[in-house]
Amino acid sequence: MTITQPDNARVFRSLHTPTEPLALANAWDVASARVIEAAGASAIATTSAGVAWSLGSPDGDVLTRDRALELIGRIVTAVAVPVTADIEGGYATDAAGVAETVAGVLAAGAVGVNIEDGTRPPTELATRLAAARQTADRAGADLFLNARIDTFLFGLGAPDTRLKETLSRAHMYVDAGADGIFVPGITDTATIAALARDVSVPLNVMAGPGAPTVAELGTLGVARVSLGSGVAQVAYAAARRTAQELFGTGGYDSLAEGMAFPELNTLFSEPH
Repeated sequence: MTITQPDNARVFRSLHTPTEPLALANAWDVASARVIEAAGASAIATTSAGVAWSLGSPDGDVLTRDRALELIGRIVTAVAVPVTADIEGGYATDAAGVAETVAGVLAAGAVGVNIEDGTRPPTELATRLAAARQTADRAGADLFLNARIDTFLFGLGAPDTRLKETLSRAHMYVDAGADGIFVPGITDTATIAALARDVSVPLNVMAGPGAPTVAELGTLGVARVSLGSGVAQVAYAAARRTAQELFGTGGYDSLAEGMAFPELNTLFSEPH
């Protein structure tokens, strides 16, 4: 049976529930996507930072749109589960460019995107979100539009008004067409619960060491949990650790922690 973009889009949308939050171990290339899928992922999300690093660029709106879209297409083709793509600020300088990027993401077969505000004025992201939504609507595509708010991640504004500012942005972004709100940089349960109570769409947070478990986040009202660039960072740390051992002691013990060659090779040998 052929799985179409609309089929995957419906599945992906249905996965956003605090009862059993969507857990996303973000991928950055085809191999990481296949490994994550084989581990039991119900969907694949990309990490823009990991994608940029794998292609030789820093994170932060430096990678070109064409290179990003080419990789998204490769990942979509390689896995059977829905794919959502982190497209930073939209790989564009304005809303019209974001519309072109979103059209490319849809053509690649992805079912969702993350677009971030960063240090831009909130009104600018709202305009970009509206352009993304209009592009998807014109294409007749069910695109899950996740708006990332960076107030906590970047420490924007005064700490005592940061939650209020985040909620203000969330309401603006939902009005512009966002299907979900992503607030990385928070682990405080009271803040997470307050966001979940006052945001009318699924809430996405980024998890890492010290954060509540996926199930605990669900009890707070979180519907989606992402690892961001964390998995890529762990993978690159393993490469550095192994290289340092080789160049330092001349040993190879770090290689014992690797996946077995046949297991990896089989991921790419079997029909998918």
